[in-house]
Amino acid sequence: MNYAIGIDLGGSSIKAVTATPAGEALSRHNIDFDPDKNMEWAEKIRALVQQLQQERGGPAGGIGVSAPGLAAADGRSIACMPERLQGLEGLDWTKFLSAPQPVPVLNDGHAALLGEAWVGAARGFANVILLPLGTGVGGAAMVDGRLLHGHIGRAGHLGHASLDPDGPPDCAGTPGSLEVAIGNCTLQTRSGGRFQTTQDLIAVYLKGDAEATAIWLKSVKALAAAVCSFINILDPEAVIIGGGIARAGVALFGPLQRFLERMEWRPGGHRAKIIPAQLGEFGGAFGAAFNALNAPP
Repeated sequence: MNYAIGIDLGGSSIKAVTATPAGEALSRHNIDFDPDKNMEWAEKIRALVQQLQQERGGPAGGIGVSAPGLAAADGRSIACMPERLQGLEGLDWTKFLSAPQPVPVLNDGHAALLGEAWVGAARGFANVILLPLGTGVGGAAMVDGRLLHGHIGRAGHLGHASLDPDGPPDCAGTPGSLEVAIGNCTLQTRSGGRFQTTQDLIAVYLKGDAEATAIWLKSVKALAAAVCSFINILDPEAVIIGGGIARAGVALFGPLQRFLERMEWRPGGHRAKIIPAQLGEFGGAFGAAFNALNAPP
């Protein structure tokens, strides 16, 4: 198997990599699509796979797909993805891509953690969790070297952990979740309409604005409380923080570490490492490629 193709389907763009079994990236691709055009994303993925195989001079040894939603038990499709990306639910990617061997399908959060564990920030850890902070808050967990899927694929949706039972519901119906506390999707509400993006909020916070500081530190404190809970439940060696919000760097990781100094249970002096993700927007694509390389024949 000389190379694999990893495809990560997002809300309005497709990320793809070709990679060797050793994890060397041969190419990376980022293609936008119009989510309002019926299954434009699917046709673009099919064309991209054909293009990549032509460019490599032969068929891929494996093709893997990462997408939002719950993967089917047989790993051939996304079983549940309501409201967005119409046509994704139940789409058999092996048939759609006319692939000579099965195309394994993963939830995008699960794939991102696999990618980080393969060639990113989670390399070498057997117990590790991933928290992607962006429009929403996703997640994934690896315990004793095994990615957690759960009974129907919900395992690892850490962003939907409730921090306030009286808070407003998130997209999964969870009251006062971590996603509500720090996701971009609620920032306008949390800031009384003053800020449109977390990037805007942080820029003003770094200038010493009192209101921005209060909003931002409240969000980071909620993140710290959630991280402590996940540490107590799963006992990871490391917590990988990714997504667009993680690009804030020290503006995020500085106060997060300070809150954790007060909150985290550290028996025997053990503390979980808090590490930024390395693969950025291509984590899911790398994870999909890894999954293809390691799928049973």
